[in-house]
Amino acid sequence: MELRALFGKSGAPYDSFVETSVKIDPSRSPFISMRIDVLFTGESLEEITSAVNSLELGAATFKVLYIKHGDKISYDEQRNLERQVGMNITGKAEMRRPDVTYGLLSSEGRWYFGICYSSEAIWLKHKDKPQNYSTGLSTLVARALVNIAVPRPKGIRAIDPCCGMGNVLIEALSMGIDMIGQDINPLAIKGARINLRHFGYDDSALVSIGDMNEVEQYFDAAILDMPYNLCSVLPESERIKMLTSLRRFSERSVIVSSEALDSDISQAGLSVTDRCTITKGTFVRNVWLCNG
Repeated sequence: MELRALFGKSGAPYDSFVETSVKIDPSRSPFISMRIDVLFTGESLEEITSAVNSLELGAATFKVLYIKHGDKISYDEQRNLERQVGMNITGKAEMRRPDVTYGLLSSEGRWYFGICYSSEAIWLKHKDKPQNYSTGLSTLVARALVNIAVPRPKGIRAIDPCCGMGNVLIEALSMGIDMIGQDINPLAIKGARINLRHFGYDDSALVSIGDMNEVEQYFDAAILDMPYNLCSVLPESERIKMLTSLRRFSERSVIVSSEALDSDISQAGLSVTDRCTITKGTFVRNVWLCNG
């Protein structure tokens, strides 16, 4: 679902890469390990070794990294391919800390070569928060939900109207997304503020106590993790009221719930454009991407 939101396309099951013209920071997604900005393609390795002669590195050092993605190729074969390409690049090779890392990849009879940018697992740094719910969204899921709700952050204003301890908010802020949070529960807001301060954010301007049914501003996107606990559920009338409010103040929304809300979403006038489920043991969350 995140793949579709970010790149407008789906990969086949277990595809290890997607070819796209959309350029994003690979650190945005916990499911992206690197990005290769393709410089050359060819139907043979010889075409690549010939093309790399044109590279101009100046004083910069480099290394070539073969990107393995399910192909059955030995370690020695990988290193040999890297050497074959690297020996045709004019410049100084540096294996440990190169200025430029080039990626080499082969798929379905075609070769790709380009500049390789590795992902930094920023979300992992947010796992250990001072305050958290035992059933709260994990940092990995929270980050993916932000990418689904806000695939193109420029100029976007977003809100988490039931922000809890701020898991979604922290992931959004770490990606430079303009998002605020609020919650009707003062204890949740207290916890969110502690978490925000822990990661260096100004908690006073980013979170506030408030009922989502009273939100007056309009936002480009929203992420709503419906309130729940393991012993009781919200009445249908309350769920529909919240979803109707969501439609009123947000153009695009991601809804998360442990309950089946298809009928409620329809009654609220929201249109579902994508959906998935997230499982953790026996606990299942439903996710809907909606437009008003």
